[in-house]
Amino acid sequence: MAVLTILLALPSYMSAQDSDFGNWIMYFGNKKLNNKWNIHHEIQYRNYNSIGDLEQLLLRTGLGYTFNEGKSNILFGYGYILSENYLGNSDGKETVNEHRIFQQFITSQNVGSVKLNHRYRFEQRFVEDDFKMRFRYFLGLNIPFNKTSPYYFSAYNEIFLNTKSAVFDRDRLYGGIGYKINDNIRIEMGYMNQFFESTSRDQFNIMTFITF
Repeated sequence: MAVLTILLALPSYMSAQDSDFGNWIMYFGNKKLNNKWNIHHEIQYRNYNSIGDLEQLLLRTGLGYTFNEGKSNILFGYGYILSENYLGNSDGKETVNEHRIFQQFITSQNVGSVKLNHRYRFEQRFVEDDFKMRFRYFLGLNIPFNKTSPYYFSAYNEIFLNTKSAVFDRDRLYGGIGYKINDNIRIEMGYMNQFFESTSRDQFNIMTFITF
C-alpha cells in the first residue's frame, strides 16, 4: 500500500510549497445495472495550486451500453462544470457555469500485456450564454509491472478540437503509476501537462476508480 501512503501524504507536502503546480483529485465510478447497461459517474476537484484554490469542480454522469463481448461501450451523458477563472494577472476571479451534454464511444484492445483504450467524445457545451461544440479523442494504455504485480504503468494523450476557430483547444499528455487493490478498485497518481494554443500548465493527478 505504498502508493496509497504517498497519495495521502502528497497534498500536505504540496501545500507547503510556493508553487502554481496544479492538483486534480478525481473519482470515477461505474455502476453495472446488468451485463449490458451501466451508469457512469465522476467527480473532479481541480485546483490551481496543491489544494484550496479552486480552478474547476466537474460533475459528470451518463448511461452506457456495453457490447462486442465487453470490449466496447457507447454512452450518453451530462456534465456540470463550475469554473473559477482568474481575471488577467489580478487576484480577482469570475465564476463561470457550464452545462454539457456529450456522447462517447469507448473501445479497448490488448496487445500482449498492454491494454489500449480509445475514447471518442462529442460535446455540446452551454457556457453561460454561449454555445460551443467540441470533439475529443483519448488514447490510453496500461502496462502491468509483471503478471502478478498489482502495480501498473499508465499513460494517455487526449486532444480537444473545437468545431469553430480556433480549432485546436488543448492537448493533455499524462504518465503515472497505478495500484490495483482488487478487481473493482484501483488508485492512480501521475503527472499531466496540458498544452493550450500559446501556454501550458502542469498538473499532479490523483485518481480513484471504482466499479460496483
